[in-house]
Amino acid sequence: PRVCVVGSGPAGFYTAQHILKHHGGALVDIYEKLPVPFGLVRFGVAPDHPEVKNVTNTFTQTARSERCAYYGNVTVGRDVTVAELQRSYHAVVLSYGAEDHRVLGIPGENLSGVYSAREFVGWYNGLPESQDLKPDLSCETALVLGHGNVALDIARILLSPVQLLKKTDITDCSLAALACSKVKRVWLVGRRGPLQVAFTIKELREMINLPGARPVLDPADFTGLENAVKDAPRPRKRLTELMIKTALEKPVGKAVEAQPAAPREWGLKFQRSPQEVLPSADGRRARGVRLALTHLQGSGDSAKAIPTGDTEELECGLVLSSIGYRSLPLEPAVPFDAQRGVIPNSSGRVEGVPGLYCSGWVKRGATGVIITTMNDSFDTAQSVLEDLQGGVLDVATSREGFGAVESILRSRGVRPVSFSDWEKIDAAEVARGRAAGKPREKIVDPQEMLQLIGH
Repeated sequence: PRVCVVGSGPAGFYTAQHILKHHGGALVDIYEKLPVPFGLVRFGVAPDHPEVKNVTNTFTQTARSERCAYYGNVTVGRDVTVAELQRSYHAVVLSYGAEDHRVLGIPGENLSGVYSAREFVGWYNGLPESQDLKPDLSCETALVLGHGNVALDIARILLSPVQLLKKTDITDCSLAALACSKVKRVWLVGRRGPLQVAFTIKELREMINLPGARPVLDPADFTGLENAVKDAPRPRKRLTELMIKTALEKPVGKAVEAQPAAPREWGLKFQRSPQEVLPSADGRRARGVRLALTHLQGSGDSAKAIPTGDTEELECGLVLSSIGYRSLPLEPAVPFDAQRGVIPNSSGRVEGVPGLYCSGWVKRGATGVIITTMNDSFDTAQSVLEDLQGGVLDVATSREGFGAVESILRSRGVRPVSFSDWEKIDAAEVARGRAAGKPREKIVDPQEMLQLIGH
């Protein structure tokens, strides 16, 4: 059986890995629109979290399997249609992730100085489409809307000493911009309370221990919370206890004098919902955000933030909205739930389209970490294997796989990038990084990548 996977991020690779491991005869082809693989592991994971990127070693093993092939630089939906893939393969799995962000839907969202987390993270991680972002870092105060790990990543990158970032694979141009940054205060704003934050303890601890930056947490936000978390699950309990401890900790006696004031600071603001980005006098730039104060209805993860009618204004010159990524429809022939930003499916089987599957964020929405995506992808791969074994997929008819797709691509002037081509790009990036004392220096221009491999 020939299986094709669209997208080479964690969802795509884990789906391929599971099928290859549990079906001794299956051949899997992975298609990717960029020349380079690994999706959000390359373009989403923070540069100062290299250990999270180690999963690429497993993905590389999968790609090097003689029953697996990688075809980069191929945009499905444009260079080849899903219907054409379905005619060439017994099963097609869509794992193309979330290429867009959720909008705030408030006035002033399009002012200069307002960016989505996706663009900003893409900018410092070398995502080709975010290279021309040129965020203005000339203000002292930045506001991040959202209380997830990505929001903390952004705050940490904005406030990290440049010496620390220099040793990571952060892109050259963003490093230069951050070296000149005037930002010294970052507020992280959430609609709900301390018990509903979505970030994890590891990221919070890292932020609290960030050299040269001090946490500013209001003790009033945490009164009575010790009792509220007594019976909470352990991760939530430990996370809340760490926030309480940080909010209430006061340096005492000699320590106060010995402690130089940290040049930078960050803080968490709760129960505030963005109402409007306020324009500067000339109407062009952001100068602050009007926030609606909220009260919580219900408790725990299902608590809802209801506006109280009161508002407040926060001055800031940089607004980063970190309220989530969202998937886009691939082409009209593929069912898509625009409301939820997912392909309607059951256990990864796309509704109403036999032989078509989905995994990862386009399957269940943009939530969770790499391990969540792994389990989700194994679940979809299991559905494919069941359908192969149960005769739902017609394996008796032979399909040409890439053989058929190659002639389609050639007729449209598209030259795919192989995995060994990627390994040349990889080697060049590592060599450039070594020269600069970094693990790698990412090439950010796809044209330059293609030139390097003689395309």
